Amino acid sequence: MSVQGTALHRSFVDLPPLVTRALRAAEGAGFGHSCRPEQGRLLQTLAQGAAGLIGETGTGCGVGLAWLASGARAGVRLVSVERDEERAAVAAEVFAGVAQVTVVCGDWTELYRRGRFDLLVLDGGGQGKGDAPADPTRLLAEGGTVVVDDFTPSSTWPPLHEGRPDTARLHWLEHPALRATELQLAPDLSTVVGRLR
Repeated sequence: MSVQGTALHRSFVDLPPLVTRALRAAEGAGFGHSCRPEQGRLLQTLAQGAAGLIGETGTGCGVGLAWLASGARAGVRLVSVERDEERAAVAAEVFAGVAQVTVVCGDWTELYRRGRFDLLVLDGGGQGKGDAPADPTRLLAEGGTVVVDDFTPSSTWPPLHEGRPDTARLHWLEHPALRATELQLAPDLSTVVGRLR
């Protein structure tokens, strides 16, 4: 979730129709913390490579999920988990009639019961930022990809957060089951992308 992510979409043109619908719902619900458009474009691109199942934590009002669904091929299913009941209801309404998308109200750990994912986006739990990190060996399909967003780019090693080593980012970059790297999406935004070895 990104501060002012919803509003930052206003300057982008040619948004997918489903993303526009989710943005309207987020604005109507007063939810400003949607993923940023730079992140959305990355999610859309990565979703094109998924063959079976895409998962997401932190649905919010569905903007990131809309980017994912806009990139997913026919037959790919998407499951997103949101712990806030009101936001989950807003997102479910956005995707009413989109059969390949399921919005679940619950804790991010609900994804452990949903299968193994070709693409897993950790935005609302499971990142290791103040909570226990998700286990990619239990959640990813063979060769699956995990995406952990909302990092501030760092030019040092180890990467720092508030002057100390960024343990959440290091967890993913150094995870023995992943081949991972950090992608800078904007001057103030980076994302870690890892693939199960």
